[in-house]
Amino acid sequence: RSAQEMKHMENISSLLQGSSPSEYQRPDPKSEREAVAAPGEQPWEMIMDKKHFKLWRRPIEGTHLYQYRVFGSYTDVTPRQFFNVQLDTEYRKKWDSLVIKLDVIERDLATGSEVIHWVTHFPYPMYSRDYVYVRRYSVDKENNLMVLVSRAVEHPSVPEDPEYVRVRTYESQMVIRPHKTFDENGFDYLLTYSDNPQTVFPRYCVSWMVSSG
Repeated sequence: RSAQEMKHMENISSLLQGSSPSEYQRPDPKSEREAVAAPGEQPWEMIMDKKHFKLWRRPIEGTHLYQYRVFGSYTDVTPRQFFNVQLDTEYRKKWDSLVIKLDVIERDLATGSEVIHWVTHFPYPMYSRDYVYVRRYSVDKENNLMVLVSRAVEHPSVPEDPEYVRVRTYESQMVIRPHKTFDENGFDYLLTYSDNPQTVFPRYCVSWMVSSG
């Protein structure tokens, strides 16, 4: 399914982009939403559209929350470099100023799964949030894909801390497809993501934060 979704998004990206502004012809909103929704699923709403970065969202039924989908491209980085940065918790501590803690709690060498504890700053005056999640990754040479999947779990080594708000609902899936090979510059990526950070922001505030980066 990951391979099919990535191919679908690449086709949509080529539709949404023209070789020049005069050739750019945008589909109607209904076609745009249906283009990124699987049959029988709720449609997506595009909220950011740039040449190498597109962002959609859709409501999660029965909640005030959204699920997000990002499709993007890089031309000056190899897929393997990008993939390794996603996995490197020590490097993230250096480039992500919001990280308070980021530790691998447990590894399963048989499956390659890891349990991560991540504590991140939230805007004042809110408490910082902490996540405990399992992630698993694979390099699919047959389909020329890299896949990284994460979801929230409970772990006895990481009880709740009164200093933080525990995020119990979280899942993400990232798919990376090289333009050529894993070690040559250029790739597309598709990220599908949702969580419940237990904030009381109204929807228009969340929309503004997402669309502004």
